[in-house]
This record gives sequence, structure tokens and C-alpha cells, in this order.
Amino acid sequence: MNADALPSAQTRPTNVRWTVFSLAFATSALLYLHRYVFGFIKPTLATEWGLSNTELGAMDSAFSVFYTLPQFPIAIVADALGVHVVMTSLMIVWMSGLALMAWAPSAIWMWYAQALLGVGQSAVYACISRIANTWFPPSIRTTLQGLVAILAGRLGALSSSLIFTTLLLGVMDLDWRTALWIQVGAGIVLMLAFAILFRSSPRQHPRANTAEALLIEGNVPANATPRASASERLTVRKMLSTVSTRSFMNLMFLSVQSLLSTFADNIFSNWIPLFLAQVHHLKFKEMGIYAALPLLGGAIAGLVGGGLNDYLIAVTGNRRWSRVAVALAGKMIAAILLLAALRSYDQPYVFCIYLFFVKLFSDCSLTTSWGVVTDIGGRATASVFALNNSIAGIGQIAAPIIISYVSDFYGWHAVFVTVAVAYVLCALSWLFIDCTIPVLRESDEPGTL
Repeated sequence: MNADALPSAQTRPTNVRWTVFSLAFATSALLYLHRYVFGFIKPTLATEWGLSNTELGAMDSAFSVFYTLPQFPIAIVADALGVHVVMTSLMIVWMSGLALMAWAPSAIWMWYAQALLGVGQSAVYACISRIANTWFPPSIRTTLQGLVAILAGRLGALSSSLIFTTLLLGVMDLDWRTALWIQVGAGIVLMLAFAILFRSSPRQHPRANTAEALLIEGNVPANATPRASASERLTVRKMLSTVSTRSFMNLMFLSVQSLLSTFADNIFSNWIPLFLAQVHHLKFKEMGIYAALPLLGGAIAGLVGGGLNDYLIAVTGNRRWSRVAVALAGKMIAAILLLAALRSYDQPYVFCIYLFFVKLFSDCSLTTSWGVVTDIGGRATASVFALNNSIAGIGQIAAPIIISYVSDFYGWHAVFVTVAVAYVLCALSWLFIDCTIPVLRESDEPGTL
């Protein structure tokens, strides 16, 4: 028997989980950097190819459709076979889509590039959610999820504003294709690092000892059977047979709030740079700095939102209402601040400072969503995340169509009012979400009696 198989009290856990955390953090950051670059080249494409906002919105929808459709089936494969191969394969497709975007000679090829990028990024966050469930200890899981999903993602988006736009396009005056090829190179480096250093669970990683695996699993006794052993297969039939009507409806309410949140957040991922160019006539240097302000707010939310969730749960002992309080308050305050920001609509710097606080409060709620997914997901966390995110994808598909139409025919002022209404509806939907209801009955999860 391996001496590491029966850890004594003196056995010190290895620290592979922090390598995995770093890989997940870097992947989340790069994903958003690459996703946001299209928003910053829109003004150039509109001029070079003579495209309207509606035509540019159709390219956003190409990404959204192909981001949404394959997400759930790919996540099921990740839950069944593990994240390692699935995530590496997705990153290959993702980098191929970005490379096609850099090469695209016309609007139709840019549409294909957006579609391919959507497929490549489709189940990445579902896989990261599974990584959180498998590699992060329960006591600090939501905090670390906030850092990976929100802080890292918003820092990546921030880098798209400051590094890609202000530095590469503005200060260095590179053409947008050259700047995109630089991003492709960075992605290939990360993909290779992930393929070499990551494994789907601590019990599969050659550098992680049993003490670390037990610490991650919540210090269960050494002779206990782990609930989520990676060697046990979770079939689609087993998943569906253990879902109750109550748990299904709870998941649907979570998905509705995700749909509304995704719809509202589309303004930040795809449209703020174009708004600043069309309404305030800003160039790349200024545009990148102003557009970075709301993303900085989102990054700070990732830093504090997860910790606030874990703190309230620890203090009150009530997981459900601690999560509801953070999420409902965050979205409602975001709506109020967005409507207040319209008073400074003609002052881009002041307006974007308001958007900083809008994004700060909104993304505290987003951290809560990640926590709820791992609360209710169990062994099927990647599949639950993907189903939730696929339904949310309806909002991502609809947003470019609605926002482009409203901006073309009613103006940008009406766009921001529409987003504020979505925030209010999202806040109210949290009253119907209970993070204590697991999607799968615990007695039916592998490894339980």
C-alpha cells in the first residue's frame, strides 16, 4: 500500500490546489480579454466595412448562439469524463476562432469567427465551476469562485480595455489584426500550461497527496467513501431520474435570473465602446480608459462578493437568505444607480464613473449565482452550470438584437433604461431561489448510501 494512502495527523497537504486555482484564474481572465476585443474593434469594422449597429449585433448573436447551444452537452461530457481533456479541447477551438477573427477578410468570415469562438468558450465556465467543486475546500469555495469567475474575468475585460485598446491600438498604433495575433499567442501558451499541469481531481493528480484531497473534500474521515470520486461515472439517465419537480423549478428560477443578468451585462461586454465612439466620438486611447471603469467595478465585486457571501453564511448560519440578500440588494442598487447615471449622460467620464458602481453591485450578485450552482449542483455541477448558462444564453442571444435595434431607432438613452428594467426583474427573481435544494437527491449521488 502506498504510504500516502493513509495520511497521519502529521501528513502535510500538498499545495497543488493553488496551481489549479492559478490556472483557472488565468483561463477566466484570458477568456474575457478575448471575448471583449470584438466590442473594441466594432467602430473600426463599422467604418471599414460600412456596417450598421444591427449588422454588428448579428455578429454578436453568432457568438451567443454557438456559445449557448453546445454548452450543456459538452458539460455533461465534462462531468462524466473529467475536465482535463474537455477543457484542453475547448481551448484549441477557442484559439482557432480568435485566429480566424484576426484573419477574417470580410463580414461573413467575421461571423464565422465569432461562431467558432463561441463554441470554444461555450463550456469553459461550466468546467471551471466543476473545478471549483472538485479542487476548492467548501469553507472558502464561494470566495475563491468570486476571485476566479468575477475578479479574473473582469480583470481580463479590463485588460481588453487598457492593454488591447489603449496600449496596443492607441499608444502603439498597431492595426487590430496584429493586436489580435498577439492575443492568440498568449492563448496558446496558457492552453499548453493547462494541458500539462492540470488534472480533473486531486486524487488523479500525481503531485497531490491524499491529505490535500481530504482537505479539499471537507476533511472527511480517511475511511469514508468520497461523494464525488472522479472514478464513478454519472450518466445522463441517473441525473434525470434523481431530479424532483421542486429542484427542477428551483433551477429554473435560478436560470431566469441568469437570463436577465446576462441580458443586462451584454451592454458592458459588447456595446459601451461603440456607445462612446458614436455618442461622444472618443478615440482608442480615451475609449479604453473610460470603458475600463465599469469593468474595474466588476473586478472589485469579484474580490469582495464571494467573501461577503461566505461571511454572512458563517455569521447568520442561514445559507439561503444570506445569498438572497447579497444578490437581491446588488441587482436592485445597480438598477437605481444606472437610472441615476442618465442625469450625466452627456458627460462620458462622469457617466462611466456611475457605471463603475453599477457593475460593482451587479457583479456581487453574479458571485452569488456561482455559489448557488455549486450549492445545488453536487456531482453534476458542470451540467447544472451549463444548463443554467444555456438558458441564460437566450438573454445573450436576444441582447445584441434588442440593443442594436433600440440604439438604431430609439437612441442609447433608451438602451440604458431597458437594462435597468432587466436588473429590477433579476433582483426580484431571487426571492424564489433556494440554494439549499440540491438538483440531485443526495441519497442518489454516487458514493452515498
